[in-house]
Amino acid sequence: MCSMATVAELREKLRRPLAAELASGCQNRVVAGGVEKLLASPLGNPFPKVREALAGYAGLDAQGREVALRAALDLLTEPDSQKAATRAAPVARRVAVPTAEPGERLPPDAPVERLDSGPGGARKLHTLGLHLLRDVLHAYPHRHEDRRALPDLSEVEDGQKVTVEGRVVAKSRRSPKPGMQILDVTLETPSGGRVKATWFNQPWVEKQLREGARLVLTGRVKRFGRSVQLGVEHLETVDGAQDSLSTGRIVGVYDAKDGISQEFLRRAAFRTLQTVPLDDYLPAHWRRQYGVTDLSDALWGIHFPADEAHLSRANHRLRFDEYLFLELRMLLQGEDAVLQGKRFNAKGDDIHTFEGALPFRFTNAQRRVLLEITDDMRSDRQMARLVQGDVGSGKTAVAACALYLAVRDGYQGALMAPTEILARQHYANLVGYLGQLDIRVGLLIGAMTPKAKLEMQTRIAEGDVDVVVGTQALIQENVRFDNLGLAVVDEEHRFGVQQRRKLLAGRPDVLVMSATPIPRSLALTAYGDLELSVIDELPPGRTPIETKLIQDTARQQAYGFVMRQIREGRQAFVVTALIEENENLELLAATQLADDLKTILPEARIDLLHGKMSAAEKDHVMDRFRAHDFDILVSTTVIEVGVDVPNATVMVIENAERFGLAQLHQLRGRVGRGSAQSYCVLIAGEHSKKTRQRLKIIEGSTDGFVIAEADLKLRGPGEIRGTRQSGIPDLRLADLANDTQIIEQARELAKHILAHDPKLEHPRLQYLRSELQNRSQSVAYREVI
Repeated sequence: MCSMATVAELREKLRRPLAAELASGCQNRVVAGGVEKLLASPLGNPFPKVREALAGYAGLDAQGREVALRAALDLLTEPDSQKAATRAAPVARRVAVPTAEPGERLPPDAPVERLDSGPGGARKLHTLGLHLLRDVLHAYPHRHEDRRALPDLSEVEDGQKVTVEGRVVAKSRRSPKPGMQILDVTLETPSGGRVKATWFNQPWVEKQLREGARLVLTGRVKRFGRSVQLGVEHLETVDGAQDSLSTGRIVGVYDAKDGISQEFLRRAAFRTLQTVPLDDYLPAHWRRQYGVTDLSDALWGIHFPADEAHLSRANHRLRFDEYLFLELRMLLQGEDAVLQGKRFNAKGDDIHTFEGALPFRFTNAQRRVLLEITDDMRSDRQMARLVQGDVGSGKTAVAACALYLAVRDGYQGALMAPTEILARQHYANLVGYLGQLDIRVGLLIGAMTPKAKLEMQTRIAEGDVDVVVGTQALIQENVRFDNLGLAVVDEEHRFGVQQRRKLLAGRPDVLVMSATPIPRSLALTAYGDLELSVIDELPPGRTPIETKLIQDTARQQAYGFVMRQIREGRQAFVVTALIEENENLELLAATQLADDLKTILPEARIDLLHGKMSAAEKDHVMDRFRAHDFDILVSTTVIEVGVDVPNATVMVIENAERFGLAQLHQLRGRVGRGSAQSYCVLIAGEHSKKTRQRLKIIEGSTDGFVIAEADLKLRGPGEIRGTRQSGIPDLRLADLANDTQIIEQARELAKHILAHDPKLEHPRLQYLRSELQNRSQSVAYREVI
């Protein structure tokens, strides 16, 4: 016969899931198999009246279930304990935020102290950065385990990682040598099998391993004949009340810290889901349009999925939301979403006139992008468009045409480049494109004399210059445009947001160019405030660069090939990389490599370019290289994107495994600028199969977008183009490598919402607006809306 204490414990263990079922709307999903399965377990045996009150629960409607649950909970109420709790409550409430009463609903912005999460629960949640109930709701599991049918260990292979459940039937501790302690536990599984579980040097685990304790263990199997041993990597203890959350279902595994158990986090998530009204900020017609489930179903499904389909639709909805709020934030950041821009005529005849002055014809991709640009230019709204294109795809010619259209309508144009080398290169190109069309092109860079700068600034202010090319000198306080209509920004990610906005003070149309191929999914998130155009076709006649991957043991042959090219009158780049972000070590490595090459290739003229040089020194070295004053340029990774040396036909990259694929592709693009066949040699210092497979991608493809997609899959978005610093928040569930369609749908909805209500002021959008503000990580951004 049960003691009074034991009955009291069982009563509470049964009361909690039934109270949770009532709080979650009587949906019969609090435990796997439903309420009746819970009552048929040993937990329900001592309470026949409760079983009677809930008989046939699954077949009742929602109202009938609620009546039955309340009757059962009344039967489980202990008057004495209720009185004791009432007497103790005023004392506790003098020093703590009151927890929610059973069945009480709390707003998502209530502090976690209001949650019944047990002794020290709020402190544990704070340790994980969870301060409000909304934080708990959106602290999604990082993975899920299927514990509906845990494996039979007799069929598990050696070395396989598994999760098993069972009761502790024996334990021991041993020290085979000084400094080593091993805990051994024998676990009996529900099928009657036994498994030996082992912990190495983790004495603190022992207190959880009492005999009779029910455990869920994850680890790798080692087989010794018929016996099975488990090297434990993760431990959970479960009891009757937690049974439905940790076993017999698909179970979420959360990010945690020492001293904070998975069971605690599941219980906290479960109680939060019970307590917070899960109203939806997306109206039903938008959910239907984009095929997403409701928010309540999604949050229950990500934390406690009923099956794989439930988890899948939950994941899809919550990923959609992450992208939707990101796109809304990006579109609202600044004023780009609603600005009036210039309105240009942008006539087809003018485009034909410009193209007729070129020594080549536009490709189909260039024509398509020009149509997208001219549609924007003819609109009342400010153009904000990103033009992406691989090296040599003709972005500058497209930008020059747009600048020509602006000048034809009486406006000025500006092109801002990140370095003086690139600014001078763009200036030379634009003079070639526009000079014969009577367009006056000027240059403004920091290296000019004060007199020359003042003269150019005066001509800009008086409208005597049609198109100005420059660096950050264009956004100095003493630069005044007469009538700026179009601003072209090259390699925009190299400028700060404030720098870009200074150039845009007069609200010109904006065209951003990037020669760094970015996967479409990443471009839509990193440049969410810009429309996207892609020039995905190279002009005819360009000879693809031949790429060869070799091991460092074949270095001698590589430089023999370089020397043969030099004897034919060509030049070569040699790039070196270091693991350490240390300019002194980088300089040392580059200097050492240059000295080594002077020994290996005594005939070659060799010079050096590195990060510790001033801008003027770098320019001087590049000018000399372009003039063929020397044959080989040994460089660290400071070779600028877009630098044009047509006579350089070989790019050698040392320790190629230390670069990302997209970066290797950019470096390769420094050659192949002239008519001669060009080559890229990747020298791998690491010989692993994984490294070789990765570098084989760049060897086998010259398509920058294919390579960028592969880089995204291999390395993730945070490592590409410095997106950790780009203002993109952490996307908890997003998979940028595969989510392009979801991103485009979310962006479409975000643009639709803001086109009709730019400040989210309509009463039906107040909840969406509130959620957007709460999800924003920036106080400054909250002021935008």
